[in-house]
Amino acid sequence: MPQKENELERFLTKNTSLSDELINVIVEKSDIQSYKKGTILLREGELSNECYLILKGCIRSYVMKDGEEKIIQFYTEEEPVSPINYGTKSPSVHYLECVEDTIACRGTPEIEDEIFRNFPQVESACRIVTESIMGSYQSSFADYKTTTAEERYLKLLEERPELLQRVSQYQIASYLGIKPESLSRIKRKLMKK
Repeated sequence: MPQKENELERFLTKNTSLSDELINVIVEKSDIQSYKKGTILLREGELSNECYLILKGCIRSYVMKDGEEKIIQFYTEEEPVSPINYGTKSPSVHYLECVEDTIACRGTPEIEDEIFRNFPQVESACRIVTESIMGSYQSSFADYKTTTAEERYLKLLEERPELLQRVSQYQIASYLGIKPESLSRIKRKLMKK
């Protein structure tokens, strides 16, 4: 089995209670793609007809506001990427870009419908994963609204320290909702403690 398929099988085995037979069918029917660093998967204004499960790599979601990138989220291994308007006829309001060379399982509403129709237990497993992810996003949003930039940085250090090695400081600052100079000040202040 090629490496890309092994990554998906490893993810499914670790994160679901699906049978080996069903996992093999899903892997066989999956569209696993490799994308180079810098690949734009979705642009503002395009229809969001593809979602992704990252097997290896990192993707960022961002919007352009007054000519400046505002990073919404970073997605890394074992995280699904579902654009805001996925599967609707509404144009995207954001961009998706590969921050690293990325291997991802690509999905579409049609692929999902076929798999869910033929394998209802997959739909149930996806629902459970989605509910967990939504809870995590709600918590992140609440934290963003109620914490200082320094607190957000400390939480990032605690929960996703590897991200600091994978993306630029400029992008980390944007993700935290601050300017790069402010991030530098926060880091200097913390080093003095």
